[in-house]
Amino acid sequence: MPDYPRKYYEEYAYVLDYLPFGYPGGRRTEPIVQALGRDYFTLFELIPRPQIGVRIGEVVYIGRGERAKIRRVNRKLLFTELTANAKAELPLIIEKIVTDKEAEFVKFFNEAGPVSPRMHALEAIPGIGKRMLRKILEERARKPFESFEDIRQRTGLQVKRAIVQRILRELSATDHREHFFFAKGYQQALRERSGDYPYRRGYRRRFRGPGL
Repeated sequence: MPDYPRKYYEEYAYVLDYLPFGYPGGRRTEPIVQALGRDYFTLFELIPRPQIGVRIGEVVYIGRGERAKIRRVNRKLLFTELTANAKAELPLIIEKIVTDKEAEFVKFFNEAGPVSPRMHALEAIPGIGKRMLRKILEERARKPFESFEDIRQRTGLQVKRAIVQRILRELSATDHREHFFFAKGYQQALRERSGDYPYRRGYRRRFRGPGL
């Protein structure tokens, strides 16, 4: 039986930009929201409910069931389709997500392993070369890391900034076959856009996300 790729679904998203009259020069004038998924860093185009205010930086529910502010998840976006305002907001929102999910990223530093005979997953993080990698592996073998500050004190790595930079790199990737450690939802969007996404009969219908 074929190994079908996992589907990643988001339930909450951060608003990156709000265009109350749609895209400038576009034929449609309904409001549009560009947003970033909170769990898998999927980029979305959302249609808000009429006469409902949406603020840049707020979290909106986009999952199954009743949505207070979002009428429809219109489509997934690529980085190149973001507005200038959304691109400017992106690093700030990513930093907030990384801060809020510190325990998950610390776990990655404690458990990440090689992805090939020549590359360790941690080497994908900006600022981690061979020397830093050895230091991190030695320190976590001695005692698992407990926080970003713990990692910084024991290795010298500015870990939060490095993770934000890595996620930004993944969100600006153009090939889904690259290594994606955090932005799994964006990798999925790239794969779907490329057409390299296998579906068995009924697979698309059964596993479609809300509003997609």
